Amino acid sequence: MSFETLDELRALLGEMPGPDAAALTGAADRNGHLTKPPGALGRLEDLAQWYAGWRGTARPVLDAPQVIVFAGKHGVAARGVSAFPPEVTVQMVANFAAGGAAINQLAQAFGARMDVVPLELDRPTQDFTTGPAMSEAEVVAALRAGWDAVDAASDLLVVGEMGIGNTTSASAIAARLFGGEAADWTGRGTGVEGAAREAMTAVVAQALATHADAGDGLDVLRRLGGRELAGMVGAIARARSLSVPVILDGFICTAAAATLARTCDGALDHCVAGHLSAEGAHGRMLDALDKQPLLSLGLRLGEGSGAALAIGVLKGAIACHSGMATFAEAGVADG
Repeated sequence: MSFETLDELRALLGEMPGPDAAALTGAADRNGHLTKPPGALGRLEDLAQWYAGWRGTARPVLDAPQVIVFAGKHGVAARGVSAFPPEVTVQMVANFAAGGAAINQLAQAFGARMDVVPLELDRPTQDFTTGPAMSEAEVVAALRAGWDAVDAASDLLVVGEMGIGNTTSASAIAARLFGGEAADWTGRGTGVEGAAREAMTAVVAQALATHADAGDGLDVLRRLGGRELAGMVGAIARARSLSVPVILDGFICTAAAATLARTCDGALDHCVAGHLSAEGAHGRMLDALDKQPLLSLGLRLGEGSGAALAIGVLKGAIACHSGMATFAEAGVADG
């Protein structure tokens, strides 16, 4: 599978595989015979069966997770929408490479391979208040970079991001995809308050007016996104083509992923929400996508940090499902 245009990607999305029916049936049967009362492990039972369906086996293992952090620069950052200057993006990429960021620690803690993909950091996107953030060729290049970054040998994917100004981009995407006013979707981002937050809201409102004629989710991504958001979208789509489950991170990652959901029905069926971000509009977006978060810890860092932390929850679910004895195996009476 590959693509050279947005229309080719749209066609691919309609041809993506679904979960394996036999694996789902087998996983449900196994779950019903494990040494526990029915439903005693709550959502862990559903998670394990969901994972089994996508991996095509009733008794799966999870031992090769991959975390990919994409970085990009936004032209809209020049509008004063962040508490940090644009050069922080490049500096944080160096920190990721040196192993010094929170996501590095979380990836290591849960046995995940971590990759960092900087996307044309010498060339910011255009200011999307005056026109599209990217041309079709530019957004396709970023989507392809994400697609190509996924390791086909991985059995779980987490995608994260770094890009000063990308909360503004995500807010504009969410508002265009789900409706409402700019203020409904504009949060604190890197910690903006007062006049800076008002400026962010005004920028989002201006972007919505400029792109009132936007089409489907991929068109919204091209107009209002950033290269790192497009990289995440490409990686999520590639994971689906490989039947690799995905844990979504917070507000920015979810906004990026939502462009797939608004392009092709069911495009995020292989994804679960890792956590509920402290960004106020994140819960509204998850509700619109019918995704229930696994964790709620007040995180708003990005980088894939909340999703990486949720790897532990999914690992626990799979360990119980695949490692527990059945009543017959344990010689325990099944009441």
